[in-house]
Amino acid sequence: MARTGLVNEFRRSLVTGWGIGAGASVLEIGCGQGEMTAALAEAVGPRGRVVAVDSAGPDYGSPTTIGEATADLSAGPLGTRVDVRLSFDVLANDFPDDEFDHVVLAHSSWYFASLDQLRATLDAVRSWAPVLCFAEWDLRPGDARQLPHLLAVLIQGQLVASGLTDGWNVRTPFSREALLRLAAATGWEVDEVRAVDTAGLPDADWEIRACLDLASRSLGERTEPAHDLLVSQLDVLRSVAAASGNRPLPAYQLVGRRRSVGVSPG
Repeated sequence: MARTGLVNEFRRSLVTGWGIGAGASVLEIGCGQGEMTAALAEAVGPRGRVVAVDSAGPDYGSPTTIGEATADLSAGPLGTRVDVRLSFDVLANDFPDDEFDHVVLAHSSWYFASLDQLRATLDAVRSWAPVLCFAEWDLRPGDARQLPHLLAVLIQGQLVASGLTDGWNVRTPFSREALLRLAAATGWEVDEVRAVDTAGLPDADWEIRACLDLASRSLGERTEPAHDLLVSQLDVLRSVAAASGNRPLPAYQLVGRRRSVGVSPG
C-alpha cells in the first residue's frame, strides 16, 4: 500500500485515540506494509520501541511487497525504534509477561484465518501487555455509498467460508459486536468504543478490486448453491460499484484493559 498523507493522518489519529505516548513499548500484530508501524514509531519516540510482526512472508503484497516496504521503514529515521518480524506466527512464539505496554491490532483482524485464531491470539497476548489497542472496519454502513465496500468484504469472507479459496485480503469479516464478545471472553475489559472518520481513504476501491480478482480466480465453472449465490452477489457488486472513488465503510477503535485474575465478565 502506497503511503499517502491521508493514510498517515488516519493512522496517527488511531494512535492518538489509544493514548500511546513517548517511551512506550508496543507489539503490533499484522503490520503489513508498515503504515501503522510508522505512526506508532513516531508516537513512542527515540526511547520507545515497536515490535511489528506479520504472518505473511516478505514477498507478500503488490506492487510493493511488505518486505520492501518494511525494509524502507527500518532503513529510515524511525528504524532504530522498529523491530520488524515477517513470517511470524504469534501463537508459536512466547514473549515474557508484561514485555510490552500495549498490543496493537489495527485493521488486521479480518485477515485472520478464523475467529478461533483471533480468539487464541487475544488470549495469548493478554500476558504480554496490559492494554489492547484495536481498530477495524465496521460492517454497519452509515451511507448507501458504502455498500460496495460492504459487499466486497462479505463476498471475500463467503469465498473463504465456502472453501472456494483460502483468501487473499479479507478472510474473516466479523462484526463489531462479535469482536466485543470475543474480547470479553478472552479477558479484556473494553473502554468506550469510538467511531473513526474514514472519509477519503482508498480502501473501498482496493477491496472491490481484490474481491473481483479473487472471485475470477476462485469460482471457475461450478454449479453448487454457494457458487450461484456468490455469482449473484458479484453481479450486484459490479452494478453498484463505481470505477473509483467508492466510499469506505465506517471504522471503530477501542482500548481494552487486561481483566484482573479471578474477575469474571458481567
